[in-house]
Amino acid sequence: MGPWETNRARYLDKLGVFMDSAAPRIRQAMQAVVALRQYHAASPSLRTAVLEVKRFQAQRFRATYADLLQDPRYRHAALFFLDELYGDRDYERRDQQFARIANTIARLFPVAVADTAATLAEVHALTEKLDHQMALCWLGTDAPGLPQRYIKCWRAVADRLARQQQLQAVLHLGEELDRLTRTPGLRRLLKMMRAPAAVAGLSSLQHFLEAGFEAFADMQGAAEFLAIIGQREAAWISSLLDSDAVACETKMLQLLALQGEH
Repeated sequence: MGPWETNRARYLDKLGVFMDSAAPRIRQAMQAVVALRQYHAASPSLRTAVLEVKRFQAQRFRATYADLLQDPRYRHAALFFLDELYGDRDYERRDQQFARIANTIARLFPVAVADTAATLAEVHALTEKLDHQMALCWLGTDAPGLPQRYIKCWRAVADRLARQQQLQAVLHLGEELDRLTRTPGLRRLLKMMRAPAAVAGLSSLQHFLEAGFEAFADMQGAAEFLAIIGQREAAWISSLLDSDAVACETKMLQLLALQGEH
């Protein structure tokens, strides 16, 4: 077993400890997100930096997966990842729903679906933490352009373990969604949950679950898609942290230039 597989196995073993109940996992993750939102609300410049980091990351994702975004089989799943995990959308409404009714999620939805919601909350919390760290560096970093600034901040934050955990959490979320698509009757059940979810104030979560289910069902098997995500993101982690700075900058600029996004 190589280092990539070893890190993945360790992360999934650790994650399994928290699979007993979705509600406390969601609460813990949302408490971390709310604390960061309060921090950013008190500092407009920091909030702006967070948005700039997220915007650039969305550009990098679109460029990295331009082929998947054009592929009839993978387009919906790639758009789902961009919109729900790697994008620059405002997730505050969804976060408020998570924080307010964590216990309701666990009661209202089937266990497997509630666990998927909890995994989303954990992925989101870790992403927000890393974006916050990047934004703190972003404010004090001078660079000739956004790619150079982004690379400098990645190397300044330099939290390899957290980046690897973030990637493994995203892949695990994809695996859970893929598994849900093979659950008999779940598509019909999710559609039946629209009205109760709306009454319970869970419309944003309902949208996430349905969008994820439909995107992964369209692929009819997510193994290849998730393998591509895992390989390319691992390569970026390595390049951003380990490669010569000029080589990394050149790679980033070439990627963005191909998509006209720099």
